[in-house]
Amino acid sequence: MGTETVRAQATDEVTERRREQRGWYFYDWACSVYSTSVLTVFLGPYLTSVAKHAADADGFVHPLGIPVRAGSFFAYTVSASVIVSIFVMPMAGAAADRTGRKKPLLALCAYLGATATTGMFFLDGDRYLLGGLLLIVANASVAVSMVLYNSYLPQIAPPEERDAVSSRGWAFGYAAGSLMLVVNLVLYSAHDSFGLSESTAVRICLASAGIWWGAFTLVPLKRLRDRPTASAGQAPRHGWRQLAATVRDMRGTPLTLAFLFAYLVYNDGIQTVISQASVYGSEELGLSQSTLIVAVLLVQVLAVGGALGMGRLARTYGAKRTILGSLVAWTVTLGAGYFLPAGAPVWFFVLAAGIGLVLGGSQALSRSLFSHLVPSGKEAEYFSAYEMSDRGMSWLGPLLFGLTYQLTGSYRDAIISLVAFFVIGFVLLARVPVRQAVRDAGNPAPDRI
Repeated sequence: MGTETVRAQATDEVTERRREQRGWYFYDWACSVYSTSVLTVFLGPYLTSVAKHAADADGFVHPLGIPVRAGSFFAYTVSASVIVSIFVMPMAGAAADRTGRKKPLLALCAYLGATATTGMFFLDGDRYLLGGLLLIVANASVAVSMVLYNSYLPQIAPPEERDAVSSRGWAFGYAAGSLMLVVNLVLYSAHDSFGLSESTAVRICLASAGIWWGAFTLVPLKRLRDRPTASAGQAPRHGWRQLAATVRDMRGTPLTLAFLFAYLVYNDGIQTVISQASVYGSEELGLSQSTLIVAVLLVQVLAVGGALGMGRLARTYGAKRTILGSLVAWTVTLGAGYFLPAGAPVWFFVLAAGIGLVLGGSQALSRSLFSHLVPSGKEAEYFSAYEMSDRGMSWLGPLLFGLTYQLTGSYRDAIISLVAFFVIGFVLLARVPVRQAVRDAGNPAPDRI
């Protein structure tokens, strides 16, 4: 084979890889609007209002005959969706690895979730049970689809490119979330001008996220391609048996398991800050709902630059050192949050800016670093365990936050208690020799990691 032919083939491979990477970014662009507009902003308050409308004189609704306070229905439904996700994620990941057909499974999950989200347009009156069912389906679908989506990363990017590719994916997601949130907030704030009731405006905002999710999923489905794996042809196990088998398999690469444990700890802190920052702002600092929504938008916008900026830092200092630096930044940010004065939205925006700058990068680099620690042919299976650490196991942080508030009566004490997750996560991650972990997984290590 001549030199020119080899060069042409190499050029074609690079072109195809870039095309596939660009398609991969668009799934983050597609599904992130669900997390931003639906889960973070609109669905919780709206579904709670629907449940209260259906409640009895004592303020209870009765799903499946079980008395539940209307104000707790949304939280319980989110918990139920996590349980469903924990059961389905390992099974879907193993099935993808053993069949080599990730794309059809990704399409199934994406359009099931997009359909459920679009169906939230019909949540009016007292249809709280419909809302709970759609939330469980959508939440579980996005979790499973992210397992499949993340598992493409080792296949579409060589080791030296993964930090940058993962960071661009997160940046695409935050950019899409910001764009849709701006559109939804304009519609919601000016609903009278459009001749819409507040309820109708919210339902349109919810449904628009589902339509966006479904429409832009077409891009990755067109550009991503399936690849045969070493595990192809083996029969997948089911549910918890598959999870137990995955964890047992990870014992053969204990450093991968050590990284996953460190990630579980510090990510628990990240997820708790994201979910409880608005509670801290409203209850402790006395800030208005509009202030909190603007703060969420600020986080989304700055997370784009944060993800890209930390991706560039990783090229110089390596992913591990950059993540460790982000955990120090998280600790400093929480310390500053403890001293925020009440009734001062400007300082809360400064806190939101700090969160946004480290949020995207710490998540993106954690994903890319883990991708180096996954044995070839087991990407989806291992990423199911990773996704469970991301979504299914983040319960200790909220528990510590709630217990601290219960014992002290202070949200300031509750928010500063979360520093423990970043300090412990820092120590655990610092102890992981990631270059050796990459070699133990049978993968080539990039120059800087």
